[in-house]
Amino acid sequence: MINKDAYELLKEELKTTNTTLVAVSKTKPSEDIQALYELGQRDFGENYVQELVDKQGALPQDIHWHFIGHLQSNKVKFIAPFVHLIHGVDSYKLLKEINKQAAKNDRVIDCLLQIHIAQEETKFGFDEAELEQLFSSDITSLSNICIKGMMGMASFSDDKEKVRGEFKRLKSLFNQYAQLSITNCQLSTISMGMSGDYKLAIEEGSTMVRIGSMLFGSR
Repeated sequence: MINKDAYELLKEELKTTNTTLVAVSKTKPSEDIQALYELGQRDFGENYVQELVDKQGALPQDIHWHFIGHLQSNKVKFIAPFVHLIHGVDSYKLLKEINKQAAKNDRVIDCLLQIHIAQEETKFGFDEAELEQLFSSDITSLSNICIKGMMGMASFSDDKEKVRGEFKRLKSLFNQYAQLSITNCQLSTISMGMSGDYKLAIEEGSTMVRIGSMLFGSR
């Protein structure tokens, strides 16, 4: 069951900051996604490849599907024909595989680089040295991908200043690399902020938030 009132309030709030809402629909039934779709939502985020493939086949074809989980290279081929944006690209190896599968489907697939900004060791993502190495590599040869920006997940903490500092770090890195002139890099998107911290994220420059429990209820 979706929370229509929360959705409408959130939509109005995000409109004032020109922030894109990705409704995180993982583990939720297609009926709930359809209900939110009928209210006007078009961007949905999924964490699991098979679940995403099943939902994409069953739901309206104009939905923008975002893959927001940890993507394994051997699973890229299943979502390459239709995925709108891959959020969690955390290695050059994965970028190469996305490029390979995009070429097979005669597409250019948009990607976000996942940056490790939280202090928890379990989070995936590039650190600053790896990011520098990536942008120093021959990424222009990957002509079937386009790096659209960066994403990151802050620490799960009640310490707002700690979370704010992690968002600031991501925005700083984004600003640094957005200055580069690289053919297949058009950095315009910063995906940071979830149900518990999206307001802080927007204050610190987020252009895209990933919201699940506020819209669909807790899992």
